[in-house]
Amino acid sequence: MAQNIKDFSRLCIHTVTTKPWNLGLAASRYAAAGVSGITVWRQALDGYALNEARRIINNSGLRAVSLCRGGFFPAVNRKEREKAIEDNLDAIDAAAAIGAPLVILVCGSSPYQSLETSRGQILEGIIRILPYAEQCGIRMAIEPLHPMYADSRSAINTLKQANDMCDKIDSDYVGVAIDVYHLWWDDELEREIRRSGKNNKIFAFHVSDWLSPTQDMLNDRGLMGDGCIPIRRIRGWVEAAGFDGFHEVEIFSTKHWNRNQDEFLQDILKAYWENV
Repeated sequence: MAQNIKDFSRLCIHTVTTKPWNLGLAASRYAAAGVSGITVWRQALDGYALNEARRIINNSGLRAVSLCRGGFFPAVNRKEREKAIEDNLDAIDAAAAIGAPLVILVCGSSPYQSLETSRGQILEGIIRILPYAEQCGIRMAIEPLHPMYADSRSAINTLKQANDMCDKIDSDYVGVAIDVYHLWWDDELEREIRRSGKNNKIFAFHVSDWLSPTQDMLNDRGLMGDGCIPIRRIRGWVEAAGFDGFHEVEIFSTKHWNRNQDEFLQDILKAYWENV
């Protein structure tokens, strides 16, 4: 009888998912479990020279999928907006240095100005850093965030808004990141995913689950299958639109961070296999 071999060739895990592990430990544990990709959050680079981080990833056999995160462009104060530009240029440098071809943009917002003003500053910020990203060969993915974050984390809250911004920028280096946690509620999602795919703009696909009731706006995401998101249905839309990249597990969870991380990793593998 043929053995049922689980295929994790498209599985990527974000380092923030196993936040208690440093980069070296995360890379070694992911690789040993058969995971194929790693997305590195910038705080995971603390304490490492960038060439050392690249060596760790390369030696593990993992593929560096992306760097999280750039963005946070809007601010009332021009000086703060200029600081954001410099920070995004640093993110592009870091991505290039560790061998990650993509920077995820959590675009930012400010509660002290209109959403329209914040969106204009996001557009301006991306256009400002785009020539350097192109020079470095680094793509950027605009990630729409759930509307509950519209005050301070992102003024881009729907895939339509992200697609519209990509149309305005019109660069092969700017696309979208589709995160089921942020977008599952949107009744225009399937149509906008088709639009993203038609324009070859789907650069990343992130998975986790929405627990009900949610206990924390930021740090209470669930394992795939533990909540109410139709993950496989959305994956079907994304892949029908032409996406054939990694399925990236991105779970912010105080509960899971307080667990034994080796056991948590095994649960991630099981949840991925059964529900993604």
